[in-house]
Amino acid sequence: MIYFTADMHFGHKAITTMQNRPFESVEEMDNVLMQNYNAVVKKDDTVYILGDICHHMKIEDADNLIKKLNGKKYLIRGNHDKNYDPRLFADIQDFMKISVDGNAFSLMHYPMLSWPKKGSGGYHLHGHIHARMEYNETNRSDGQRRYDVGVDANNFFPVSAKQIVSFFEEHSTDEFSISSNTLNVMDAAISNLNEGKVSERIEI
Repeated sequence: MIYFTADMHFGHKAITTMQNRPFESVEEMDNVLMQNYNAVVKKDDTVYILGDICHHMKIEDADNLIKKLNGKKYLIRGNHDKNYDPRLFADIQDFMKISVDGNAFSLMHYPMLSWPKKGSGGYHLHGHIHARMEYNETNRSDGQRRYDVGVDANNFFPVSAKQIVSFFEEHSTDEFSISSNTLNVMDAAISNLNEGKVSERIEI
């Protein structure tokens, strides 16, 4: 399984108040984030971490923490990431393009206005802005396949490629249904006009 996450900020005490995270202490936050991550990501899974794993943490402590995270890990660097031990990752980049089940994903820590294959169904995944799910829903409503995979937007869990694709496809199905209903009403109105009838006002 392929997973994505970002912006955990392990060790960052102030993030609990800055982002209104529901934790009493940084220790509680770190424990919950670790438990949630490993409950979802198994040892044989692949996870792309889109930046800001730790903040205000010694590099030795950060490396020891990362060792406890399951899965084959790829790091897309964020603005708070340190020079972690590169052996902990399959690869470390600032930007990455991948394909999962025929779906194109452009990965970067920072959100982009444009990305590869944007006009042909490509997805852009990012972190950095610590958005909430409403941000992803707004992008979906606007026809933008841009998704914040950060923990603040995903109930403090990683999110799978399958979940992200389903998130956008569900909306596309709803839009198709509405469009079909609209076309049916228009067809009926045109038929009535051709027959010299006056259609009643119909709310769509």
